Amino acid sequence: MQAIIKVLFGALIMVAAVWWVFQGSDKVLGTPGWLDLKVLLNGGIPVAAFLIGLFIVWLEMDELKIERELKTEEKKKKK
Repeated sequence: MQAIIKVLFGALIMVAAVWWVFQGSDKVLGTPGWLDLKVLLNGGIPVAAFLIGLFIVWLEMDELKIERELKTEEKKKKK
């Protein structure tokens, strides 16, 4: 598939998503799209924040471990 076709397909998906939020689900599901978006954000933001926090803790723990190993190796080199 050529790149221009992929770009057009992606743009079509984006337009369809915006349409769905503004009016699509109201006609199909009987509820406004904004309410669905609000529910999705209320459920997704805490999970995303937890995962970001977990990633930060993991990175910092790994950094502390590496610093400890470097200090141990420096002590061995001095002896």
